[in-house]
Amino acid sequence: MTATLTAPPRAVPPTSQPAPRRTARTVRHAVALARRNLIKTSRTPEQLIDVTIQPIVFLLLFVYVFGGALGGGSRHDYLQFLLPGLLAQGIAMGSVALGQNLNADIEKGVFDRFRSLPIARSAPLVGAVLADFFRYLILCVIYLGFGYVLGFRVETGVLPAIGAIALSIGFALSFCWISVFIGMKARTSGSVQGIFFLLFFPLAFGSNVYVAPSTMPGWLQAFVHVNPMSQLSAAVRGLTVGGPTGAHVGWTLLWMAILLVVFVPLALRAYRRRA
Repeated sequence: MTATLTAPPRAVPPTSQPAPRRTARTVRHAVALARRNLIKTSRTPEQLIDVTIQPIVFLLLFVYVFGGALGGGSRHDYLQFLLPGLLAQGIAMGSVALGQNLNADIEKGVFDRFRSLPIARSAPLVGAVLADFFRYLILCVIYLGFGYVLGFRVETGVLPAIGAIALSIGFALSFCWISVFIGMKARTSGSVQGIFFLLFFPLAFGSNVYVAPSTMPGWLQAFVHVNPMSQLSAAVRGLTVGGPTGAHVGWTLLWMAILLVVFVPLALRAYRRRA
């Protein structure tokens, strides 16, 4: 009588795991790496200067230096106009740190260590983006909190204000993929900021953040009206101090979709080649 031998069950390699299990595995690894980035930031708090000290400096500078002239003599009215725009601009500007940090990690060989670990290859990138959510949340709290000290008041209610914060953070999480793409393509982390701001400043200053578009030349007004920063600024302004919101929110969501469709594939392709 011969015994029937059965082969031991073969381990399923990660690449052949069912899609839901792979997704859950990637999310778990991304959250762990996001926690690593937050711990790293907590040990080097100077990395938070752009989302803590810089908003306060911007508010003081524009309200008390330029507010009297740009606000028609009323600094309070200009603060009500300015702060929603600065919030929209600041939250997009804050994404430059993501590209710089990713580039620096690659230069230091951190991603070489990640490749040696049994984790999804996209987990370090997704974790870095998740960690930036908390930077954007801090920036919103600083702008609205310090603005309240200066006299800014939300005139639409709590829920619209929460909607303005959610829309701003959502836009930042879409806009940050530009920073990721630049961070993957730039040769050094120091050059990431220069390239990013070269692209960002025309959007920031050619917008309705600081002044009403009606004061600008006609050709510039045409650019301002299609500028995603203007649409976000107008949407946040409407949700916090009143005014038309529906069309601006719709255009902002459309720009968010465009940014994701265009820059996520570009960033992922550059990430695979670089990391």
